[in-house]
Amino acid sequence: MRHRRLRLCGASLLLTLAVLLAPVSVIATWVNSEVTDVDRYEQTVSPLARDPAVQDLMVDRVTDGVVENIDARKITDAVADTLADRDAPRFLVDAARTLDEELKGGLTTGVRFAVGKVVTSDAFAKAWDSINRGAHTAATNVLTGEGGGAIEAKGDTITLNVANVIEELQKQLIGVTLVEAADIPGADKSIVLVRNDNLSEARDAAHWLGVVGPWLPLAVVVLAGLGIWAAPSRRVALMAGGIGIGVMMCGLLVGLAVMRQIYLDAVTPVAQSQEAAAAVYDILVRFLRQAILTVLLTALLTVIAGYLYGQGRGAAAVRSAAARSTETAGHALARRGLTTGAVGQWLRTNRPLTTGAVIGAGGLTLFLWNYPTPAVVALLLLFVVVVLVILGVLAAADGAEQRL
Repeated sequence: MRHRRLRLCGASLLLTLAVLLAPVSVIATWVNSEVTDVDRYEQTVSPLARDPAVQDLMVDRVTDGVVENIDARKITDAVADTLADRDAPRFLVDAARTLDEELKGGLTTGVRFAVGKVVTSDAFAKAWDSINRGAHTAATNVLTGEGGGAIEAKGDTITLNVANVIEELQKQLIGVTLVEAADIPGADKSIVLVRNDNLSEARDAAHWLGVVGPWLPLAVVVLAGLGIWAAPSRRVALMAGGIGIGVMMCGLLVGLAVMRQIYLDAVTPVAQSQEAAAAVYDILVRFLRQAILTVLLTALLTVIAGYLYGQGRGAAAVRSAAARSTETAGHALARRGLTTGAVGQWLRTNRPLTTGAVIGAGGLTLFLWNYPTPAVVALLLLFVVVVLVILGVLAAADGAEQRL
């Protein structure tokens, strides 16, 4: 083959660039989707209001803030003074002055119950979704550090904003507790999830990823396609690209796990709950993890497809079994008098073309699919295989018809 060495070097360079850009492309696409797609953002933050660990954290923080506004000593003193004015026995007056801790404990239980009913209600979950959809700024805030939303980045800290709870609490707690409704906003409205000195640099990097996010997937596909086209052995290049991208996706999954541990180690005592912090992290990156698994599965299927078109014994055995099966099914159709006519003849003559067209259509559908998942990849694979089997049976039926 002419210029074999030059083609090999060029293909290697193109495939290497595609492999190295693949994880950056996945992350950038995820960041871009969270910033520009309000529906995707809502799907991301919606489970926060429904996660038990996050709910417990909200209940604890809001309850503590509300109870702190109640002067239990002032209440018990008032009760004791009232008893004294009415000539109550001395021991009752003294006992009333020592009930501040018990009173505070009872108030804490009552407030926690009321707040828990609000936070765990369907109405609050719907209000959470509505508020966050209307204020679709949280993902942008993580990049810019400005504005307010469910997740905010301020300086070198990331906080979970629970101010959404306050308005609903005012409605629920009026007349239930001894604190005025106006005092309820005094409770902490934000919970510090993580404080990190390198957050500003990470935010700048995420900003640039969001800018180039829409174009990186196309660049990876183009680079990989050019590399495969230029390679002396296109099947080997296809498998090499699939293996490289698969390895990078595995590395990205490992990186997510490491970042999760770093994030949990950086949670300040103010957050009070490792479980809630872990739930927040898992919820916010679940679509990123899903995208990584989708690309990993696609790369694995690409490697398998490249292998099946090779000269290995296993690949030859699979192809032979598939050919025998389609031939048998085609003969059965022909014996039953089901003819395929010109369509079957064209399919038999142009079988490589039809196979490539079906596989290419499946790949294009996957590329154009908004937010594909591993389930979508499996469904498209099943569809492609079924179509190829049907075309193979129709082509075999034409050959059997001619022999008969």
